Amino acid sequence: MRLENEVFVVTGAKGGMGRETVKRFLEEGAYVAAVDLNIDGMEKSDRLLPIAANLTSEADVARIFQEVKRVFGRVDGLVNIAGIAQAATQIEEVSLADWEKLMSVNATSLFLTCREAVPYMKQQGEGVIVNIASISMVRPRPGLNAYIASKGAAVSFSQALAIELADYGIRVNVVNPGPADTNMLGQFTSKNADVEATKENIFKKSVPLGRLINPIDIANSLVYLCSKEASIVTGSVLNVDGGRGI
Repeated sequence: MRLENEVFVVTGAKGGMGRETVKRFLEEGAYVAAVDLNIDGMEKSDRLLPIAANLTSEADVARIFQEVKRVFGRVDGLVNIAGIAQAATQIEEVSLADWEKLMSVNATSLFLTCREAVPYMKQQGEGVIVNIASISMVRPRPGLNAYIASKGAAVSFSQALAIELADYGIRVNVVNPGPADTNMLGQFTSKNADVEATKENIFKKSVPLGRLINPIDIANSLVYLCSKEASIVTGSVLNVDGGRGI
């Protein structure tokens, strides 16, 4: 198994991509701390540790890693999937509160979780971090201004960490999903739009390979990047997008 006996913190664990990633990591032999605001329905086991936490809270983020260390004894990897969408909105209609919320959840949370995870990994002399961004920061869509800015920040931050942490054996990479078949996709539509029609006629048709990205596509890419198969890969941005970024 490709992740056998390694310990990973996975945020956004109850979303479509998060659930599939937790499942795949467990199948590959990992121990997983599954983090989300709401962990109802997630059952603790010897390999799965659900943790309810607000990723924009310094205290909550510190508690996550303290609990993982106490229960599993180490922290081998961090996978940041948690994030929120922006309904398509013209820039003059975006409030400061909307902007700050998107930046807080999609960018500041990465800073907080990475800052907390790195000391554990430095002690071990190795580790891996993968942050989820978005193909929209490569090929923007109209009206997603704040969301795209937050995902651009995620990529730049990740690459800055990759070079900073290379001497410590810690790898940092990014996955850019294309339009994915999850509940979150409908949240990018403008107000009063037909969500299903938008998915079919706009998002699906924007993918050259002709289908929406499935959560398993993202989960499989994360297994690879977190495994020893990717031991020389750091600072990379992997587009899992069916060609949307071309």
